[in-house]
Amino acid sequence: MNYSQTIDFLFNSLTSFQQVGADAYKPGLDRITEFCRRLGNPQRNFYSIHVAGTNGKGSVSHILASVLQQAGYRVGLFTSPHLKDFRERIRVDGEMISKQKVVNFVDKNFDSMQQLGLSFFEMTAAMAFDYFDQSDVEVAVIETGLGGRLDATNIIIPLLSIVTNIGLDHTDLLGDTLQQIASEKAGIIKKSVPLLLGESSDQYDAVFEQRAAEVKSRVIYAQQLFRCLSHCVEGDLQCMKIERINDGHQYDLKIDLLGDYQYNNVITASAAVHYLHSSTPLTISRRAFVEGLELAARTTNLAGRWQILSRSPLVVCDTGHNAHGLRLVCDKLCRMASDFTRQICVVGFVREKNIDEILPLLPKQAYYIFTQANVSRALPADELSQKAAEAGLIGEVVPTVEGALVKAREMAVSTDMIFVGGSNFVVAEVL
Repeated sequence: MNYSQTIDFLFNSLTSFQQVGADAYKPGLDRITEFCRRLGNPQRNFYSIHVAGTNGKGSVSHILASVLQQAGYRVGLFTSPHLKDFRERIRVDGEMISKQKVVNFVDKNFDSMQQLGLSFFEMTAAMAFDYFDQSDVEVAVIETGLGGRLDATNIIIPLLSIVTNIGLDHTDLLGDTLQQIASEKAGIIKKSVPLLLGESSDQYDAVFEQRAAEVKSRVIYAQQLFRCLSHCVEGDLQCMKIERINDGHQYDLKIDLLGDYQYNNVITASAAVHYLHSSTPLTISRRAFVEGLELAARTTNLAGRWQILSRSPLVVCDTGHNAHGLRLVCDKLCRMASDFTRQICVVGFVREKNIDEILPLLPKQAYYIFTQANVSRALPADELSQKAAEAGLIGEVVPTVEGALVKAREMAVSTDMIFVGGSNFVVAEVL
C-alpha cells in the first residue's frame, strides 16, 4: 500500500473516535498489551510522562515536550486528535513521523492488527511507541486519548502522571459526575509514581488522594507549588510572571501561546518541570525551562489554541469544544468585546456535546454564523441555529465551514473580530 491507501485503511477499517465518536471506544488494555508484546514492548525503552485531563492536556504536553527538547533530550510527543494530517499525532523533536514509516508499520503489522481487532487509537498509540523506540527517543510525552484507566496509553510506566483538570465531557463513556470522571482519569496513577494535579477542586481531590493511597503513591498539587502573578499579551507573545511559592522565586516568562487561559497550563507544566528536575533522572536547566515555554508552539507545531489567522480584521480560532473549555474561551471573547466594533463568531459542534449547556456560555452581543464540519458527527447547522435562537443568540446559517468563513470576512470591517471554533473539526477545516 502507498501512504494514501494506508490512511484509508486506518480510517475505514479500524474504528476511529475522531470519525464516529463513542462507537469507536473499545475499553480495556488486553489488545494493546498483546500487540505491544508482539512488537517487543517498545514503550519500555524510553522515559515517559503521562498526561490526562478534560482540557489543557494537549497544551501541557506540547509545553513539556518543548522544554525537554531545549534541555537537550531527544523527545517523542504523542497527542490526539490531529487537525490536518494524521502524522501530527506522532512527533520526534517536533517533526512528524514520515509517511513511509506509517506505511511500513501498517504493512509489517497488518495481520496482527486485524487479528486482535485493534481500534484506531490502539493502533496509533502502538505505532507511536514503536517509532519512538526506533528513533532513539530518550523521553516521550504521552497524552491520553479518552479517560485514563482503560485508555490504550495506560500500559506505560511513566516518571510522572499528570491530570490537568476535570470537567464534564464524554459523560456517555466516563460518567456523568465530576467524581466519576475523576475516577476514570485517576486510573493512570501507577504504584510509587506521583500524580501531578493541575487544577484542584473540593469536588474531586479526594478521588485522586484515595487512588494514590491505594497504590502507595502521592498527589502533588501544582497550585501549591506555583502561582501566576500577572499575564498580558505583547504582540505575538504572552508575558507571564509566575512565582515559586516555597521560596518566592519569580520567573518572567514569554510564551508563544496567546490564550490567557494558558496560565493554568503554564502552572501545571512548571510544577511538572520542577518535579522532573528535582526527583527524576532528567536534568532541566532554568534556561531550558524559560526558552522551552517561549518556543512551545513553534518547537512542537502546536496549532489551534487561540491562534491568530490574520489581522484587520482580526481572525482567531480555538479548539475549545466542551463547556469546561469553552467557558474560558467565551470569557476572553467577552473581555475583548469592547476592543472591536463587532464580534462575528463562526461556530459548529458535534452531535454528542451538551449543546444546552454550551450555548448559554457564548457571548450574547456577538453575531453568529452557524455551520457544520464535513464529518458525520457534526450537529446540523439548522438544528444548531434553532437551539441558538432559543438561547437568545442572533445569526444565520451557512452550511459549510469554508463558506461560513468567507461570509464572515465579507461582513467584517477592519475594526471587527472574527472567531472560529466550537469543534476541532471546524478549526481543522479553516486551517
